[in-house]
Amino acid sequence: MKQLLIIFTGGTIGSKAKGLEINVSEAGSYTLLEEYQKQSFSRNDVSFDTLQPLNLLSENITPNDWIQLATAIRQVDYAAYDGIIVTHGSDTLAYTAAMMGYLFNDIPLPMVLTASNYPIADERSNGIRNLSSSIDFVMDGGPSGVFVVYENDKGQSLVYLGTRIMQNESFTDQFRSPYELTYGTMTSERSFHWQADRRNPTPESMGTRVSTLNWEPAALGLEDSVLYIKPYPGLNYSLYEFGGKKPRAVLHDLHHSGTACALASGKYSLLSFIERCKENGIDVYLCPIKDASDALYESSHRLIEAGARFIENMSIEAALTKLMIAYGLYADGGQADTFVRNESIYFEKVELQS
Repeated sequence: MKQLLIIFTGGTIGSKAKGLEINVSEAGSYTLLEEYQKQSFSRNDVSFDTLQPLNLLSENITPNDWIQLATAIRQVDYAAYDGIIVTHGSDTLAYTAAMMGYLFNDIPLPMVLTASNYPIADERSNGIRNLSSSIDFVMDGGPSGVFVVYENDKGQSLVYLGTRIMQNESFTDQFRSPYELTYGTMTSERSFHWQADRRNPTPESMGTRVSTLNWEPAALGLEDSVLYIKPYPGLNYSLYEFGGKKPRAVLHDLHHSGTACALASGKYSLLSFIERCKENGIDVYLCPIKDASDALYESSHRLIEAGARFIENMSIEAALTKLMIAYGLYADGGQADTFVRNESIYFEKVELQS
């Protein structure tokens, strides 16, 4: 008999609908496990312990909540369990998965995050199936590490590495990953099938990781003075004033070709904004981009020359959470930059397939 720890945090998977309003409830999370155990496909070769350090809709999660969740996981006796499953809201699942992937990059057992597209009482919900597949992943001897298990619109249960899942689409509720590379799938036989790809670590190698990120719960700080900006035609940078509290770093998204507005000057100019950030001691990062050493548009070269720092081969979700860790760890921007761009913590860098 294997032993699993289910950690509830709220979210749609732990919510109930009252009329047209969906919200977390005290009993909602535990109802998920009760409903799973009523299903014909529930397993009788596993027992569960439960823990609920958070109970919120995931759009309301803050860095302090991440610290609270990480502290609760850190206090678990890993030797007592065969795996950990964290139920979470789908809205910010990708960010939490990346954050937990970094913080628990050397965890000695499988930790799976999962979610639901609708409250579990809704017939459209995939929540119970996602929980079931997460349990099956652990029971089938899934490797150590941090993963996400989630069913797509084709009924396939996909397995993602924690730092390689991107936010779900608003209109389809589908999660994605860089280059559409997943870590694997759960088969109809309820077993894990690894996606053989040189960019995916082998399951056998996952248990040998040695962490380069050292942290203690009482001292863990996640920097919330990181500003994220998404480009669009007419983005007016003069709206960003730094008269009061200013960010320590800016993460600026890019168009798919690795570009943003590179007009020489004016309120729409990212070049001018970068210069203003430099004057205020604010580091500017640009992401995502496949390979900054490859052929780039002239506008991208101008952004580099202006002092922007490209974060290569990494999703926005992985980059943002890594920046929050880096600037929480280091007062020196140079050390933070080295951590973000040069160190690989948990498979966050995904190269283009050659």
